Amino acid sequence: MPRISIVVPVYKVQGYLRECLDSVLTQSYGDFELIAVDDLSPDGSGAILDEYAERDLRVVAVHQEENGGIGHARNTGVARAKGEYLLFLDSDDTLVPGALEAIVERIDATGRPDMVLYDYARTFWWNGERRNRDADLFAEPGPDVFTIAERPELLDLFTVVWNKAYRREFYLEGGFSFPEGFYEDAVVVYESLFTAASISLLDRVCVHYRQRRQGNALRTPSREHFAVFATYERLFRFIEERPELHRWRAFMFQHMVDHYLFILSRPDRVPPNARAEFFGKAAAHYRRYLPAGFEVPEGILGAKFHAVGRGSYRAFQGLKLVNSGYVKGRAKARKTKNKVGKRAYATYYQLQRQRPIDENLAVYAAYWYRLPSCNPLAVYEKAKELAPNVHGVWVVKKSLEDQVPEGIDYVVANTPRYWEVMARAKYFVNNVNFPDRVVKRPGQVYLQTHHGTPLKRMGIDQQRYPAAAKGMSFRKLLERADRWDFSISSNQHTTEEWERVYPCAFESVNSGYPRNDVYYTAGAADVAAIREKLGIEPGRTAVLYAPTVRDYQAGFIPRLDLAKVAQELGPDVVLLVRTHYFYGADPQLKRLEEEGALIDVSAYPVVEELNLAADALITDYSSIMFDFANLDRPIITYADDWDVYVKSRGVTFDLLSGKPGETPGVIATDEDELIELFRSGSWRGAEATALRAAFRERFCQWDDGNAAERVVRRVLLGKEMAPPSVPLAERVPAPAPGEAAAAGLHLVADGDDPGKLLAG
Repeated sequence: MPRISIVVPVYKVQGYLRECLDSVLTQSYGDFELIAVDDLSPDGSGAILDEYAERDLRVVAVHQEENGGIGHARNTGVARAKGEYLLFLDSDDTLVPGALEAIVERIDATGRPDMVLYDYARTFWWNGERRNRDADLFAEPGPDVFTIAERPELLDLFTVVWNKAYRREFYLEGGFSFPEGFYEDAVVVYESLFTAASISLLDRVCVHYRQRRQGNALRTPSREHFAVFATYERLFRFIEERPELHRWRAFMFQHMVDHYLFILSRPDRVPPNARAEFFGKAAAHYRRYLPAGFEVPEGILGAKFHAVGRGSYRAFQGLKLVNSGYVKGRAKARKTKNKVGKRAYATYYQLQRQRPIDENLAVYAAYWYRLPSCNPLAVYEKAKELAPNVHGVWVVKKSLEDQVPEGIDYVVANTPRYWEVMARAKYFVNNVNFPDRVVKRPGQVYLQTHHGTPLKRMGIDQQRYPAAAKGMSFRKLLERADRWDFSISSNQHTTEEWERVYPCAFESVNSGYPRNDVYYTAGAADVAAIREKLGIEPGRTAVLYAPTVRDYQAGFIPRLDLAKVAQELGPDVVLLVRTHYFYGADPQLKRLEEEGALIDVSAYPVVEELNLAADALITDYSSIMFDFANLDRPIITYADDWDVYVKSRGVTFDLLSGKPGETPGVIATDEDELIELFRSGSWRGAEATALRAAFRERFCQWDDGNAAERVVRRVLLGKEMAPPSVPLAERVPAPAPGEAAAAGLHLVADGDDPGKLLAG
């Protein structure tokens, strides 16, 4: 029998769940079971639980057949528990290191009490941390073991179950259970505190309570907040049935009214059209449970009590206005917003926003108004086929206007037509964020396609890495992400990362990346055409070298002696070099290309075509590796500065671990190692092939050639995503260049555009 049972209810938390589970499984104290209850979560949470249960026997994954709410999930977990003590932990919160060891030590030191109360700290998305405001209560002198009658001030602590350890026998004998609906903690907390014969305190922060920007159900206006009335009805019934608890009537009454007033004071609780009804029920409870001799508080709070007691909603509304701080704060916020708005937006744009939204207009953009490309372009092409009534307009920089492909409607940024389409378009599609001056109107739909799978830390995670976060306002970043309605993902890893590092209210579209469709739709002739256009001679092995940007250095600094590598690889290998798009033209690459040492493809507009043309990829930490993996061709990781990169930018997993699902193939950390990998043939050997297969299984999860169609159906047509993803074993990627040559295919004539072939 384990000493501790930890019950974790799980619902729609895939972005935070791993951190929660890891915080438990890495505790210094290991005699526990972790019972995680999947409350029929519609995201990937259930699969994550199964993954953890498979690799750690202490994890018990329970899957509910229907969604019953957090209280029901906790009850299910308790029923499965076997430990001497019960702990509850919410699935977006974490245990701090050493917490279980400290709790068990306190249990043993105080004679196995019915309950141990420990402290917590609120944590915020900006990496802020603030300990419980009542933390001093844990440090006050007093007996090590007591009843609540001896320390009644503890009843005013935050009413949650996840900062308490319950002796399981006491919990079961007390018949405690969580009700359905909101405010379920209060029932178990007060029933257990009122009846515990022995309570102990641990003056230590054991839980980090995550303050989510969005996604907290309690901060969402709905009628579900009416569940609070059933909570207090049950608590008063519990007290009335036990004469020894009648002493707590006055406390419970004041706590109840305080709670109702708090809910009424918050705009994010009860909907406006239900507030009068809520007030009426609160007034009925006031009259029903008012204990004899109760002393109403003084001041404004007392006046609100009297208003509730009289059932006068009008008087209550009038008292709200007396709170001058609230009124002044709201007025100041409105004044600031208006002032900013007058400075920021041109009159023309404001006028255009008064016009109706054009339901058949979509605005597309990629890479800060560069030429059409990436996921937005793939969505645009598929929308022309499946939603031809939706007219797409691209936004480009003035300097690129003459390079927009023929047949694409476009606007130049910051021109009158630009502001008109931004004001009136129904759909926005971008792989980065639109400028702050762009206002998202009610009814407009924003599709964030992203442009890679995150190995490096993104979003709010960058706060911990000064080189990556230099000059960045994370509040602004999240305000931009707040505009997203949909966020595209190509694998579960990416979905979890986006939901965690961009804590906003978007819907994840687990479709695959539309730009990767071409890896399953292109044929041998397409591959051959691209190679000819690039100048790759028949029979030569093309190796694409595509390093990523370094936040800790300025400008492109080659990590390799490219001339040496090209020479050592021999005449049968041609090296294609592509610098990151953040860098401009590099004169050294130009010189090496003129000398015939390599082909500089940095300015080539379509990365997907470069991948199709290459027999193998050399990269470091670039997200290109995840896209290239779809082709099932060798990937060589060249990581000469891994330690520096990890410290300066941070990573989401250990690329160099050599573990299946983390490392895509062979690894080199210097030029000589890299050259030897090619000379020995290990770059495409059995070990590299096995690693690549595991990497594809994890990161090419939903890429199958149909991603763009799934996105268009879900976002532009408002339908369910279809078709379902093809199993990896059944997918057929574009043939490798060697396969095309073996098939005896002829190259297309000069002047043919392989981009048109791929688009077709």
